[in-house]
Amino acid sequence: MRALRTALPLTLPIAAGFLFLGCSYGLLMHAKGFSFWYPVCMAYFIFAGSMEFVTVNLLLSAFNPIAAFLLAIMVNARHLFYGLSMLEPYRGTGWKKPYLIFAMCDESFAINSSATIPADVDRGWFMLFVNLLNRWYWIIGTAIGWLVGGLLPFSTKGIEFVLTALFLVIFLDQWMGQKRHVPAMVGVLASALCLVLFGADRFMIPSLVLMLVLFVVLRPYLDKPRDDDRDAVMDDAAKRDATTMEGELR
Repeated sequence: MRALRTALPLTLPIAAGFLFLGCSYGLLMHAKGFSFWYPVCMAYFIFAGSMEFVTVNLLLSAFNPIAAFLLAIMVNARHLFYGLSMLEPYRGTGWKKPYLIFAMCDESFAINSSATIPADVDRGWFMLFVNLLNRWYWIIGTAIGWLVGGLLPFSTKGIEFVLTALFLVIFLDQWMGQKRHVPAMVGVLASALCLVLFGADRFMIPSLVLMLVLFVVLRPYLDKPRDDDRDAVMDDAAKRDATTMEGELR
């Protein structure tokens, strides 16, 4: 399918990162004494890399479902922002929408929100394959990590830092790939302000709430295309028309 062939090259850089991160998670679960099915099932059903790393300690600590619930909301609250920005792209995707919502992650959002989809490729199928491929990269990486965990006897101390590095790379990639930096600045400034006001132990939830409010308020401005954005769209349309005309002349 054209949608799969279009999505696959864009997800290959994610595959490199997810296979490494998944291996790190599988290695960590093996080091903590969990059987093979624990990390694989969590990768399949939870599919939230940050939360899966956090779940390792939750499973080893005292049973506290309320704390686990609140922690899961805090860690994954960023999906609220994804949801706001993907309301329009997901419109009209039909039966694909539930899976698109479930399988959306940071990396899939980055591709689906910024990729230029060819006119002859179905948008819904393209986004579906992006989400599907990225999800299975993570699952396969997790399985490989656990399987080789017993063959590589080394300390896993500090291995969780790979997630911090990944988020930093994603932020820099989005910053360099976008001409409009208002969303990034809102996130950085809101986090910095709440860090100063509430301290390192309590700033996460206030900063997420503040970002949500600011994004809702600024949504009309963020959704409004800039002149250079319109020019870029017009240029792409003109190039497609020229290519079509050239093909017809031949």
